[in-house]
Amino acid sequence: MMNFDFNQQPGLYKRFEFNTNSIPPLISIITPYYFAKKYIRQTSNSIFNQTFPFFEWIIVNDGTNDADDLQLLTKLSQEDPRVKLYHTENGGPSKARNYGVRMSTTDIIVPLDADDLIEPTYLECVYWTLYCNPEASWTYTDSVGFQNQEYLWKKGFDSRRMCSENFLTVTAGIRKKDFLEVGGYPELEKHQYEDWALWLNFLSANKYPVHMNWYGFWYRRTEEGVLFKTSNDEEYYRLAKQSIKKAAAKVKKKIAGIEFPRYKNADFKKPLIWDWDMEIDPLNDKTKILMLLPHMVMGGADLFNLDLAARINKNKYDISIITTNPGDSSWRQRFEKHVTNIFDLTTFLDVEHWCSFIHYFIKSRKIDILFISNSYYGYYILPWIRKEFPDLVIVDYIHMEEMGWRAGGYARTSSAAGDIIEKTYVCNEHLRQLLISRFNRKPEAVQTIYIGVDSTEFDPSLIESGRVRSQFNLGNRPIILFPCRIAEQKRPFLMLEIAKETRKVIPDICFLIVGDGPQLSELRKEIDKRKLNDTVYLAGRQVDMKSFYKDANITLICSIREGLALTAYESLAMEVPVISSDVGGQKELIDSKVGRLLPLLQEKTKYIDIEVSKKYNSNEIKQYVDTIVEMLTDSNEYRNLKKNCRRRINSGFSINQMLANFENEFDKFKEGKGAVERRDLSMKLKSISNLIDDYLVMYNEYEIQAIKYNRLMQIIMYLKDVIKLQKSPLSIIRDFKQMRDNYVVKRFLSKYLSKLSVLKLIRERK
Repeated sequence: MMNFDFNQQPGLYKRFEFNTNSIPPLISIITPYYFAKKYIRQTSNSIFNQTFPFFEWIIVNDGTNDADDLQLLTKLSQEDPRVKLYHTENGGPSKARNYGVRMSTTDIIVPLDADDLIEPTYLECVYWTLYCNPEASWTYTDSVGFQNQEYLWKKGFDSRRMCSENFLTVTAGIRKKDFLEVGGYPELEKHQYEDWALWLNFLSANKYPVHMNWYGFWYRRTEEGVLFKTSNDEEYYRLAKQSIKKAAAKVKKKIAGIEFPRYKNADFKKPLIWDWDMEIDPLNDKTKILMLLPHMVMGGADLFNLDLAARINKNKYDISIITTNPGDSSWRQRFEKHVTNIFDLTTFLDVEHWCSFIHYFIKSRKIDILFISNSYYGYYILPWIRKEFPDLVIVDYIHMEEMGWRAGGYARTSSAAGDIIEKTYVCNEHLRQLLISRFNRKPEAVQTIYIGVDSTEFDPSLIESGRVRSQFNLGNRPIILFPCRIAEQKRPFLMLEIAKETRKVIPDICFLIVGDGPQLSELRKEIDKRKLNDTVYLAGRQVDMKSFYKDANITLICSIREGLALTAYESLAMEVPVISSDVGGQKELIDSKVGRLLPLLQEKTKYIDIEVSKKYNSNEIKQYVDTIVEMLTDSNEYRNLKKNCRRRINSGFSINQMLANFENEFDKFKEGKGAVERRDLSMKLKSISNLIDDYLVMYNEYEIQAIKYNRLMQIIMYLKDVIKLQKSPLSIIRDFKQMRDNYVVKRFLSKYLSKLSVLKLIRERK
């Protein structure tokens, strides 16, 4: 996960209050306490902030006799009825945890030390992961090391490696019956690797875990911790290693764990509704909105989602997020700043259980509005959701036309569910007319709401000039900014042709590329191959773009398809003219007063073929070159363009207007708009319940096979690149670090390709 913020820790403050009266515990958190007053408040906040309030927190005071500690523990136990405080003589963490387990009343235990932290959705994911995998004995997440050492710890499960390396943490969701069956934590010594020994005892009893693929646990690294003391005391370490060696010797065979994301066949199982009748409702009466999204990564659509979640009136609306596409969700932390409920279904559930979780979530949170954007699964679950929830409002947002993908992409699937979706919002009028004319949507059911930009944030008067020029040693050279995901849609190789030809007319021109993506590695090689290193510069992915706009002369967008590019909004707000291909809704923002629109001369049908997509019409290259040269050499016209750019944004393309439009729409639904029609449609769908259920079953099967196919194709394409590009082992390792969007490829290669086999593959390349 790029740019992880280790300061964004769980439990820095208490986020909300639950009505804790009569809450039945389903999970027992077990905390041994020994002179831990320095950190216990943050730990308690991370517990009380859990989205799953059905827990008991058992604190075992392991012989602490300090008056301040005792007063703090007593206060904690009085603040919340779910806290149970016990006192024992000092016997070490193993004895304290075992005692806490004996005092617990639930079937699932979660050991959590008094200075460690868990993310808000940790307990909820633990509960449902074990519920859906009844044969698994425990489940764990990836972890974050923080304080004295900062790192991200992501380890797939390997029982053989466990015998020589402890890559699991003490905190996990454990079935109590299995814990008791293996005898709990060993109590031979106070300072030992007791959690490691526990996992080995599980393996020797042929018990296996589920690895949830997200960062749910924060492990505080200090010199006061037991791990530090054990590892840095020669005698403690010798005794601890002896006990581990004995435990490892009992593991006689390889034990396979469950790794997410996984896509096992669902065997055409009907969608299940979990037996759940308890509300999970913070004490508020806000309008509750569930956003069903594909992921949380860098991109224009994702920034729209983030802006909506972050900037909407929090006094009136409460937003939750569920995602349905596998990936590292590199922007998850950015969303976590503004919403509490974030669940990436791919990280802890099989596809067959996704609908069950969504149903449970809507019911338990009393969701008012389901907001879908770019989630293919989200569209196909809609008939089943409408059948089950007659009062739920369903709306969606579409960002662009994609006629070359799945016969229309999200525009087609949205229109197929048009009788269920009460309102479709689109980012430009071009797309609205396409939905009406091509997909037969009712005009009143589709509304344009421009995404907009925050012109108070993207204000050139607030940004110091010259930072980027100094960083890349560009002096006063004219800069063409190319900010985008480096993928086929954005046509980065056309940009290279434009750069090469423009340099012939303006020798000191430079093109600055900001972003990354699947074509970045190949683009880098092409820059070297064409000797464009002094003309084209790679800035990589950037969190803050304002300094780049400030120093740029022109923003270039030469995409083969767009909705209405967010970079165009941002560029104009920063008074930078835009040259863009005339695709999607670009013409609704870009005109001759703020830039130039150029016709698309490449056939969209050929775009599917990656190799063909790199071959461009010379006339298309020439029109971009001529326009860039004309704009940079006509100083009077350029000054007028710059003046008009910001005016254009403030005339009706601000983010405040977008938010006002959405809030107005949501309020109408809250007031009861369409309620009768929703209930009537729900009754009709219930009358054909078997068909609706099977519709979702068939899509689940299709989704699983499609993902398996895509995973295979990703692996094949990567191996082809290894051969074609003559990748070295070091470059392959670098690729591993960059494979945020290709986790399945990374895992496959890590599992099946040794360094020697890769080298052999390279030697045998064509």
